[in-house]
Amino acid sequence: MHRIPVLFFALLFVCCRGASQQQPTTSLPTDSTTVYRMGSASRDGIGKFYQGREIAQVMGHLGASWLERPEREQEERTDLLLKALSLKPTDVVADIGAGTGFFTFLMAPKLTQGKVLAVDIQPEMIEYLNAGKAKRKVTNVQPVLGTESDPKLSASSIDMAILIDAYHEFSYPREMMAHIASALKPGGRIVLVEYRAEDPNVPIKELHKLSVKQASTEMKAIGLKLLKNDDRLPQQHIMFFGK
Repeated sequence: MHRIPVLFFALLFVCCRGASQQQPTTSLPTDSTTVYRMGSASRDGIGKFYQGREIAQVMGHLGASWLERPEREQEERTDLLLKALSLKPTDVVADIGAGTGFFTFLMAPKLTQGKVLAVDIQPEMIEYLNAGKAKRKVTNVQPVLGTESDPKLSASSIDMAILIDAYHEFSYPREMMAHIASALKPGGRIVLVEYRAEDPNVPIKELHKLSVKQASTEMKAIGLKLLKNDDRLPQQHIMFFGK
């Protein structure tokens, strides 16, 4: 627990550095004044607001070492998160914002007849994922290069989409989540794992946290409702949404 402040400042440094590393994309949707509002950017935001929330700066591929830090499992209790998902062997799971694949490769062994679609918008992260796949000799992980507004998932193709500390950084949250929702099979779920904004003791800057109330408001805008909020993790919500 005494290491958390150090990691906290490391995260803030990476987030600020990473913002300039976000890859440009083509054919991005035009912002609608009825969906997004532009304003002055705070230190940790991009000056773009959705449902009253300023979108946070994105973590770039320079944060790879932080994502793979040895103490991550104990600090974030990713073992408890894996249990909370109750994965079935046949599930097809989209890991949105998969990064280096830290959690992708924890899920893969559970999906003996299914697979993980590891989605990221940065080619550098896709390289990390392919390298990890080869190193582990895993055959049920499929890296997918998406864009800021489209995860490039086929309609009705996934049982679950999981977003770990990623949603609050989406430049086009409305478009991304609409695409992800359309990719769900009947009965499919979207899982948002986010640091608890309701808890001032969670040592993460405010724009990199998300409350259950805010998340529910934003998911309702695309026709999703909160099915369950699981608070078994030390600092993060596990929020399950469905149609």
